[in-house]
Amino acid sequence: MSTASLPAYLAEDILLHPEKREFPHFDLVRLLGTVFQPTQGCRVCILTDFNQPAELMKDFAFLKAEGFPVQKKAHEVFYLGLQNGALDELGMTGGEMFAYKITGGSNLDLADEVWDSAGRLLSLERDIYPVYDLILCVSTFSATAPLTVKCKVHGFRGATLHGLNDIILNSGLAVDYHDVSTDAEKLRRALTKADDIEIDFALEDGRILTAWLGLGGQEAQKSHGLCQGKKPDIANLPAGEVYFVPQDARGHFPMKYEDGTLGVLTVENRSIIKSELIEGNQATIDRHNARLLDDPMTGTLGELGFGTQVLPVSYADIQDEKVLGTCHLATGRDDHLGGDIVPGMFKKHENSTHDDILFAPHKTPNFNIRQVRMKRGNQREVLIENFRPARYLMDALAGGD
Repeated sequence: MSTASLPAYLAEDILLHPEKREFPHFDLVRLLGTVFQPTQGCRVCILTDFNQPAELMKDFAFLKAEGFPVQKKAHEVFYLGLQNGALDELGMTGGEMFAYKITGGSNLDLADEVWDSAGRLLSLERDIYPVYDLILCVSTFSATAPLTVKCKVHGFRGATLHGLNDIILNSGLAVDYHDVSTDAEKLRRALTKADDIEIDFALEDGRILTAWLGLGGQEAQKSHGLCQGKKPDIANLPAGEVYFVPQDARGHFPMKYEDGTLGVLTVENRSIIKSELIEGNQATIDRHNARLLDDPMTGTLGELGFGTQVLPVSYADIQDEKVLGTCHLATGRDDHLGGDIVPGMFKKHENSTHDDILFAPHKTPNFNIRQVRMKRGNQREVLIENFRPARYLMDALAGGD
């Protein structure tokens, strides 16, 4: 199809080489002003995480320590940025930075204890959630799920930006979030009320695995980055995603573990029931199977998501899962997405994570998404082929607002 009606960042050569896309310079005032409009009169703070928050947060001791790249970026970009002019420009107050004990897993609930830069022990429930209008959480692990629960209780808005790095700052956080929201809505409308999605995975040994996800005609949701007005809400930044909470699932899909081990996962009744080795470490497969046997809820599929943006690889899933042409599944809690899987359903608290499984060329080079198909009533559409958006999605993006 002709791309003449598409924005420049959706041109064919940019889709093939997203690293060639040109981005505006990152601007903290523009980002916060766009995402959180209105900001006038809002009191804002920054949360981050450490294994030893009392010691490392006092007098910003972590700045002189080895490591802590995410936390140092939170201080450099958000804390200093707010203190050095952004607060005044946006009409906000506050700008304090606090640290809580690292949770150890994606979307696990936060402990209540939190420390300020003077080393004082405070309470999230008493001193942070009811006091601040905007909370920016720049952390090691995502806190989207627990903060989504808490914002509805205490009435604040906020954003989660776990895994922040310079690539994300200069691309996924430098974009115009009005454009991100517009594109996400176009693709949301193209996918909403789907009955089911099928994904074909091509393995290096020639096998084709197919995963079927039953969606039951539900309304598609979007992560589009805008958290405007006064309604309590948490934005996950960078944004740019359309997602569903699966009602059912079956079939097989591949999994690349953190140590590089490759496995085939078998899914029945919406849950992963076993993993089988393709190559790598059998002990990794055995540990996963033991976890599934001990706490079956850890294998429940809680999300199916599709990226909507053209962004360079950041090597952090928070951005890379938002890339157009990729998709991801997630296991575990999904209450923050409108699902029914809550932390209390897991055998152990530390198991109640929400873990994304991203399928993208840089992340899973050992297998290809050969095709993703959607069924919606009598409509049949190909959505993705070989990690590229198919014509149906490109036509949707080229359509009117």
